[in-house]
Amino acid sequence: MKTNDKIFQLLKTRGELTTKILAEELNLTTMGVRQHLQTLEEQDKVVFNDKKAPRGRPTRYWALTPKSNSHFADRHEELTVQLIDSVKIIFGKEGLDKLIDHREHASLINYRLALADQYSIEEKLTVLAKLRSDEGYMATIEDNFDGSYFLLENHCPICAAATKCLNFCRSELNLFQTLLNDIAKVSREEHIIEGARRCAYKVTPIDIIKYD
Repeated sequence: MKTNDKIFQLLKTRGELTTKILAEELNLTTMGVRQHLQTLEEQDKVVFNDKKAPRGRPTRYWALTPKSNSHFADRHEELTVQLIDSVKIIFGKEGLDKLIDHREHASLINYRLALADQYSIEEKLTVLAKLRSDEGYMATIEDNFDGSYFLLENHCPICAAATKCLNFCRSELNLFQTLLNDIAKVSREEHIIEGARRCAYKVTPIDIIKYD
C-alpha cells in the first residue's frame, strides 16, 4: 500500500491526527509525512486545524476533506443511482420501499445466523463489525467504559444510494435495532449523510437503561 493510501486509511478510521502520530504509525520521519500531506493538501484532499496546546505553540491536526471521499467511493455509484431512478419510475416509491425492505430482511437473516453462537453484546458486535467490514463499511467497535459500546462505520459503500434515498439509512438503523432488540438499545449518533466523517451507532445494554 502506498504512503498516501496509508495516510487516507489512518485519517479515515481514526479521525484527525498530528504529523507526529502519522509518522509513528507509518514508521517515517515527520519531514517525510509533511511532504505527503503537503501534496494531498494541494489536491484539496486533506486540511489542517491548529489547536491550542496547554503550553507552547498550537498543535496542528490533519483531517480528510469531502473531496477525499472519491478515494473510497464505490465504483458503481452512477449505476446504483440510475437503478434507483429506474425502480421509482417503473414500480413507484412503494416498489423501492419493498426492495429496501427485502434487502433489510435478507441481511437480518444472514446476520442472525452469524451471531447465533455469540452471547454477550461485545461478542455480537465484534462479529457484526467483521461482517460490516467485509461489506466495505470499515467497521470497528469501541468500549465506552460505562457498559455501552459504539459500532463505528468509517466508510459507506452505499453512500450514493443512501444520499438518493434516505430509507436505506433508516433500514440500516432498523436492522441493528431489530438484531439487538432483546439485549440493547441502538441509536445513531453520527451520520455520514449529514456531514459526519463516519456513522456511529451507540449500543446501550437494556440492563443499563433499566437502572439509570
